[in-house]
Amino acid sequence: MQLRDKTVLLCDCTGTMTIDGEAIRRGCGAGFDTPATYLCRGELRRFDEALKLGAPLLVACTQEAPFFSETRAEAGFDNDITFVNIRERAGWSSEGAAAGPKMAALLAEAALTPPPAPSVTLTSEGTALIYGRDERTIEVARKLADKLDCTVLLDDPADVLPPRLVDVPIFRGRVVAAKGHLGAFEVVVDGYAPARPSSRAMLEFDAPRDGAASRCDVIVDLSGRAALFPAPGKREGYLRVDPGDPAAVAAAVLAAAELSGEFEKPRYVAYEAALCAHGRNTRTGCTRCIDLCPTGAIVPAGDEVAIDPRVCAGCGACASVCPTGAVAYAFPAQAHVFDRLRALLVAYANAGGEDAVLLIHDARHGEEMIDAMARRGRGLPARVLPFALNEVTQVGLDLLLTALAWGCASIRVLADPGPREDRTGLAQQIGLAEAVMVGLDHGEGRTAVIDAADPDAVERALYDLPRRAPAARATFLAAGAKRGIVNLALQSLHDTASSPQTILPLPAGAPFGAVAIDTAGCTLCLSCVGACPTGALLDNPERPELRFVESACVQCGLCRTNCPEKVITLAPRLNFAAAAREAVTLKAEAPALCVRCGKPFGARGTVERVVAKLAGRHWMFKDGPAVDRIRMCEDCRGIVQSESALDPFAGPPRPLPRTTEDDLRERGKPPQR
Repeated sequence: MQLRDKTVLLCDCTGTMTIDGEAIRRGCGAGFDTPATYLCRGELRRFDEALKLGAPLLVACTQEAPFFSETRAEAGFDNDITFVNIRERAGWSSEGAAAGPKMAALLAEAALTPPPAPSVTLTSEGTALIYGRDERTIEVARKLADKLDCTVLLDDPADVLPPRLVDVPIFRGRVVAAKGHLGAFEVVVDGYAPARPSSRAMLEFDAPRDGAASRCDVIVDLSGRAALFPAPGKREGYLRVDPGDPAAVAAAVLAAAELSGEFEKPRYVAYEAALCAHGRNTRTGCTRCIDLCPTGAIVPAGDEVAIDPRVCAGCGACASVCPTGAVAYAFPAQAHVFDRLRALLVAYANAGGEDAVLLIHDARHGEEMIDAMARRGRGLPARVLPFALNEVTQVGLDLLLTALAWGCASIRVLADPGPREDRTGLAQQIGLAEAVMVGLDHGEGRTAVIDAADPDAVERALYDLPRRAPAARATFLAAGAKRGIVNLALQSLHDTASSPQTILPLPAGAPFGAVAIDTAGCTLCLSCVGACPTGALLDNPERPELRFVESACVQCGLCRTNCPEKVITLAPRLNFAAAAREAVTLKAEAPALCVRCGKPFGARGTVERVVAKLAGRHWMFKDGPAVDRIRMCEDCRGIVQSESALDPFAGPPRPLPRTTEDDLRERGKPPQR
């Protein structure tokens, strides 16, 4: 069976699952070969024959992936092999006999070739700080000494026996500040003091000093104190464990021993500064990505933000909430994620699948749950389509709404209930998607999170989902900018609504809405136009006018923070009217005409307000001709000024110098001799 450029090998795993060849043929649009029954052993020749064709392979088995890769290497072939799991994800289920459309969808998705992922290199020379409080810290350092260059730092040690052989340097102190990443940590230590070689019964230390700075490549934290970094489990090179848990300490030792050398880390997100709505003119607007980054990898950098790819852990929360698409997920690229989703849903529908439920999960917690359900429970329902992402927190409104517009009846996000994830951004995006679906009368509960740690609870949640018709079955391509994709999905969902609203209110913080202007206080200075990063606010080069395109507004607030009169407020909402895509006038004034040449040169109201403030109140504008210069265009003002005898830089006449004789004369006394 050929699918795209790949030769597909199917196996029913010794008859433990049903493979519906007709459904796969309809869904994938390709000829179907009789599946193997024991591909990894008794029918291995089929794999060997496929290798000889020289084409890339798609093997519908993940359990035996190491065996197939080893067999390929021993045979001397270099075909690319992609492995896809149709057993635990589809075949091993109480509804496995009806899972043909899902198998077709999984094969169609897996046939896509992901683009290469960008990466960043981390270099560790093996310098390690072992931070703790007692003898266990010294013992860990000794275990690592043959792999790493270890230094022990004891925080408030009490009754620590001096080692008979000092094979690792020992210091006392408390880490009060830390930053960096694997290969480039920087710590600041208070109470820093080296151990005295003369220590006899208990470790003694020299006089302490504060503010000692040091660098290291790896930190093993056995102190039991608060973590040195936010989201400590996501910081490469920082191993924080409970010193009272021997198994955790042993695992940390094994992990730390491998942290020397060069490491390739994915560059999880791409950043385009030109689209960023963080700031303008040193004033802050959007801070969504900074607020949600759990590792602190995103920091303000003037009017933009800076993202440290060496600290970024790839949660994707920044990309999910970025309203302009300035931050986009790059591992894999968001475009590939949409290609996978489209292939999955199209193949499922073509194969006859109905009421699709998209189950978004990660490769860690999600795969474990799916495997446990398939092996010990009922498995996934036939209509539940698993969709793996690097992190579920990368799910944004664009993915949720597009999936619903493309025919998903419901979406469930299988999230790890443990403390490793900060799901604030995910909750915001799901809440916004729910607000849209409810507001468009598509019903509530279309999108939700499943965060149960028990596979049985996850299984029940999926089987108990009510069957419901999809909200839409759109066919648009999810290509281009994030904002454009969201708008296409919104329009598709609005078109199929039973009683569509033109104006849909949204919660505060939503990236859609209007701006309200107090026109009485607006001077048409157009500071808001210069600050708007998306072009939602526009001027008119022909006349004093402020215009607004609502569909382009991301509610970043830069117009509000840059307005000197403070007359702008934000109104989060969705406007489906055609006028929302057109420029509407918020305020317009008649132009001021130059009193000398008649040329329009500004807003009449603004000019008259300046006249009212300066005429007769400032020494330069005390007479009529001087005031008239305010009502002139820039050309005439320069001409009249050059013809005037008044020097604007001269100031008032300088006082004459006074002498002693002047003072005596005024007092009626004779001059001094």
